[in-house]
Amino acid sequence: MSLCPPGYGRFVQAETFTARYTGAEANVGVSLVHFGIEACAVSKVPEHEMGQACINYLRRFGVNTEHVVRGGDRLGLLYLETGASQRPSKVIYDRAHSSFAEARPDDFNWPAILKGKDWFHFSGTAPALGANIVAILHEALEAARALGVTVSCDCNYRSKLWSHDEASHTLGALFDLVDVFVGGREDAEKLFGIRGTEQEAAQGLRERFGFRCVAMTLREGVSASVNRLGGLLCDASGVYSSRSYEMQIVDRVGGGDAFTAGLIYGLLSDFGSQRTVDFAAAAACLKHSIPGDFNLASREEIEQLLAGDQSGRVQR
Repeated sequence: MSLCPPGYGRFVQAETFTARYTGAEANVGVSLVHFGIEACAVSKVPEHEMGQACINYLRRFGVNTEHVVRGGDRLGLLYLETGASQRPSKVIYDRAHSSFAEARPDDFNWPAILKGKDWFHFSGTAPALGANIVAILHEALEAARALGVTVSCDCNYRSKLWSHDEASHTLGALFDLVDVFVGGREDAEKLFGIRGTEQEAAQGLRERFGFRCVAMTLREGVSASVNRLGGLLCDASGVYSSRSYEMQIVDRVGGGDAFTAGLIYGLLSDFGSQRTVDFAAAAACLKHSIPGDFNLASREEIEQLLAGDQSGRVQR
């Protein structure tokens, strides 16, 4: 559950909080549903009403929740203070002893869950919870490899969750079973010692871990309210970059997940490398105009932006 002070209020001012249900993987799933792709959540939430509220919220946006296990005592929390101008946004995590953090490998039958599926996606915020989640993920990735399911990982490194050394060791041990990697130049350098430009970092990651492709968002921050955003995709045929969009930000949380969803959609749809990164960057751009963590932009709206319509004029 994400709890946010209204508007641009600070934590210390808040008398009420807006509650939403979120997660990097859920954000990707909701985007894919809006593109016409079936998406299933695999997680664990409590038996009580807050767990049910989380499930209901995902169902509201079309995500299949049949593989969400019930049990444990609490739902993890994330507090978000939205920044503006030169004041950055802030996040406080409260995930210790949550249902998911205390999940066990025997909670999930991965061959059954992944049978008939095309893609499995996870992010680094999951294995950051501990050894039990790493064990669960390893079983999932082994099952995916055996069934021919493509696996993607968004590095999603968060310094408030674990150290560089912990992330490097844990994620590196999983990467033999990952096909598509999403991360940034700082991830490549600080976690894996791969230095250079974004292009060089992407190529270095591909060579080091044998990924089919590596994708990155390219962000320039003028302030918390104005950013420029583009994307990069590196695969066996070369390195491809999208155009860069200047954005007046309504909500940047979930922008990277929107990029990842656009990337997955493009790869599943055989768009080709250049069109895939173009679509992913445009999807991420539009997400920044939408409050909340989910990208609720349709494929048609993304295609309109790709066609050059950046006017924002009222559609009548």
